[in-house]
Amino acid sequence: MNWRFYADIAKRQPILLRIADRLGRSRGRLRPLDSYLSAPPPAAPVKPDLRDWEKQSLAAVWIGHATILLRVGGMNVITDPVFSNRIGLGTGLCTIGPRRLFAPALSIHELPKIDLILVSHAHFDHLDRPSLLKFDRRIPVITSTHNDDLIRDLGFRRVRALDVGKAVQIGELKVTARQVKHWGPRVFLDKHRGYCAFLIESAPSKVLFGADTAFGEHFDDLREIDLAILGISAYNPYIAAHATPEQAWEMFTRMNARALLPMHHSTFKLSYEPIAEPMQRLLAAAGNDAERIVARRIGESWNET
Repeated sequence: MNWRFYADIAKRQPILLRIADRLGRSRGRLRPLDSYLSAPPPAAPVKPDLRDWEKQSLAAVWIGHATILLRVGGMNVITDPVFSNRIGLGTGLCTIGPRRLFAPALSIHELPKIDLILVSHAHFDHLDRPSLLKFDRRIPVITSTHNDDLIRDLGFRRVRALDVGKAVQIGELKVTARQVKHWGPRVFLDKHRGYCAFLIESAPSKVLFGADTAFGEHFDDLREIDLAILGISAYNPYIAAHATPEQAWEMFTRMNARALLPMHHSTFKLSYEPIAEPMQRLLAAAGNDAERIVARRIGESWNET
């Protein structure tokens, strides 16, 4: 074995990390080829109606992928906001990564006034810097540990990075970072980056934003969850990092949550399973309890009744 060769690679890694980090910090301002590489995505299947949104005590709209608009505790919360037509490394001329299959159900300009942004981890389909740039930088942002640098340099003034198990109070909401089974590097070499789910609590309501996770017992201690938001795709072949639909249903039933909003499907092609398969398998797993599955299509809403 040529130890000198590997020693040289180790010495160069900090330079490689800096180059990779720079590619991962694109702001999306100069991507002229993106519009030529693919046509704009078709409209979302459903257009949400927000006319009574502010009157809701607990409500959710699935905007696409892991982007959920929540009304909880009298506040408007958005999770992992991704509105770009293509996600991935920014080269200056184009974005190298998957394209969107359906447009977001709401544009950023159609959103109500956002009170809080949650960013679960640094992967491009969850932390999209071009999308974040379009939000008011005075909005508080909560993210997982060691990811705040990717958000602060966009100009956000109130960014809090939470270690797993830690909580922070924002207005009427208590947000706790919860353990998941996943991985965090944005550009493969930055292995220090964290990842988590978020438990969002107000006086009468509890919402779990499960982020990306493989199957495990890490949500088993949760009780009285009104809405569990769990990913159901990207399991083939990435089952070590993402739950199957059947596993997501089991995690949901083990915490005895009231309603399940499935996410992380039908928006980007990230793995080998057919686009329609995750929802089909989830409904089959739920059987007679399938009415507990809400917002099944992009743009559909759910509210507490």
